[in-house]
Amino acid sequence: IKLLHYVKCHVYVPRLHFSKSSHSQLKYHLFQETKEQKLYKIATELLMTERAYVNRLKLLDEVFCGNLMEEALKGTFPVDVVKNIFSNISSINTFHSQFLLPDLEKRMGEWESTPRLGDILQKLTPFLKMYAEYIKNFDKAMDLLKQWTDRSPQFKAIIHEIQSQEACGCLTLQHHMLEPVQRVPRYEMLLKDYLKKLPQEDPDRRDAEKSLDIIAMAATHSNSAIRKSENLKKLLEIYEMLGEEEDIVNAANEFIKEGHILKLAARNTSAMERYLFLFNNMLLYCVPKFSLGGPKYTVRTRIGIDGMKVLGTTNEDYPHTFQVSGKERTLELQAFKETIEIFHQKNETFKLASKDVEEVSVSTAELGKRAPRWIRDNEVTMCMKCKEPFNALTRRRHHCRACGYVVCWKCSDNKVALEYDNNKMNKVCKDCYSILTGEEKAEGKKKGILEIEAAQFCGSSIMCGFLQHCEKNKPWGKVWCVIPEKEALVLYLYGAPQDVKAQSSIPLLGYSVEDSVRAADPPASFRLSQSKSVHSFAAESDELKQRWLRVIRVAVTGEVPERPQPSDATDSAHETSSDSA
Repeated sequence: IKLLHYVKCHVYVPRLHFSKSSHSQLKYHLFQETKEQKLYKIATELLMTERAYVNRLKLLDEVFCGNLMEEALKGTFPVDVVKNIFSNISSINTFHSQFLLPDLEKRMGEWESTPRLGDILQKLTPFLKMYAEYIKNFDKAMDLLKQWTDRSPQFKAIIHEIQSQEACGCLTLQHHMLEPVQRVPRYEMLLKDYLKKLPQEDPDRRDAEKSLDIIAMAATHSNSAIRKSENLKKLLEIYEMLGEEEDIVNAANEFIKEGHILKLAARNTSAMERYLFLFNNMLLYCVPKFSLGGPKYTVRTRIGIDGMKVLGTTNEDYPHTFQVSGKERTLELQAFKETIEIFHQKNETFKLASKDVEEVSVSTAELGKRAPRWIRDNEVTMCMKCKEPFNALTRRRHHCRACGYVVCWKCSDNKVALEYDNNKMNKVCKDCYSILTGEEKAEGKKKGILEIEAAQFCGSSIMCGFLQHCEKNKPWGKVWCVIPEKEALVLYLYGAPQDVKAQSSIPLLGYSVEDSVRAADPPASFRLSQSKSVHSFAAESDELKQRWLRVIRVAVTGEVPERPQPSDATDSAHETSSDSA
């Protein structure tokens, strides 16, 4: 309205008279956000979040890891401890800060002429292997971090000093180490939103869809680590709430529930407010603290789950009491009135919803042939199949398209063609799946993120040829190795030159190159190593080995290597043809 008023008052329009319809059209064009603007907004969000992510990576790599490594080199604690905690974070930092972020910044600067993201994000996909290694090492890193924080005062002092800096934002090292685990699903979410707004005929759609397929696969395999990270984040919050209580931030601990409770005194009829934290292995009985900015609770007793008994009790003065009896202590507790009311309400709403379903549910004979009445979300508080309570993160609401029940994702992970919807595939609950198909739903094995598809690189490689390859203790085998021009920092391994799918790929950025020949290795061998990942290669001759090393040594630093000289290429082609023959 203000903009329209400004146009009316300040912009000269030579005696134009607007009808009601044209006035409505003007308002629509002024205020309606176009698809181009929405795409630009998504691209801007990607750039802004990438800048923030790179800052976190630099903090981890250059500040935390750098300072700890500097102290470790003095002999205060082992260097391998620092390496094992931070894994390959240096390579991840280098890729994002020197390649992906500059590419995004350049693209946003020329967005008007080149409005696309898919081709840039496609460069990310070969490097998802680095995230697989980081996530795989994550649990061990958390254990080592806790172990050496307790064992070494110098180690602990360095971390606490960095955490107190403004750049850390009052967050712990563990919080910052969660960032790489959560980054890949963020790319998936932005790409999905980008493709929704992207026109079908847009030239960027093919690249964006290809990027999403591989990134979504990586995000799927990150789910387990993300769930662990959410649990770890909660453990860190509890750790701070309890004033750095020992043995809280532990990978073996799984948080289950927390809440206020009333503790009945054994010697009189009074009831005192307390707070409970329930884990998979212990119950923490805590006393509230009245302090500003500090710990909120003090742990009074730990009761182990092993051997614990919970019994309902009768008390004339306090209804709804129960007794928790463990090896360490026995407590008589009373639930808060609000908790009891919520409990009854959940059960009543579930019973009412179930009753309604019985009255209007689709019969077995009509299942899939007639559209069901959907049970409203607010009519139930738990899955109508497994009866687990819903929550916003791990157990969300879904509707079965066959019976209309509200179920969780685990109970709705099935699809069937429904007759009433022109035989389109629809999400259904496990019971309807069994009825409609006559079989139980089998859990399919999901592809791993290391199975990266790649097209043939005909005449567009920086270096290619046969090499002998060995990984860990596996036997040596002959592979066709390619470093393509489009992805000059990635080494692809094929079974043969005609294959259209690579067996595996190695993102060379950050790898160490060793060219010394070990006793057990073939002649003309060399190795690529990073953290625990070691790849051994052997060439047909020392001359060919040196040509590979010249290219790889450039690629591991992040520089784009040059194609070998014509004479080298001729020799390489000659050797390749001999091998093929």
